[in-house]
Amino acid sequence: MTDTEIRVMKVLAHVLSSRLEPGQISPDANMVSELGLDSLEAIQFLLQIEDEFDIELDFENLSLQHLNSVRTFSAEVVANREPSR
Repeated sequence: MTDTEIRVMKVLAHVLSSRLEPGQISPDANMVSELGLDSLEAIQFLLQIEDEFDIELDFENLSLQHLNSVRTFSAEVVANREPSR
């Protein structure tokens, strides 16, 4: 598990704190269908990710597909952190 995945899981656990403990989140679990992330929580999650990683996500190009798993979403975070060329 990468440092980015661990940080994403901590943010997700914070957003889902009423339902899940951090240790209950698998990096491969689907955030929507398996963990129950709803639309309002997804917005809160994305905003907290921006704060955690000091990045700006491209909300127009994000989809539910990006929330397939912590692992998938972490790859998106890493891509947003890389300097533009």
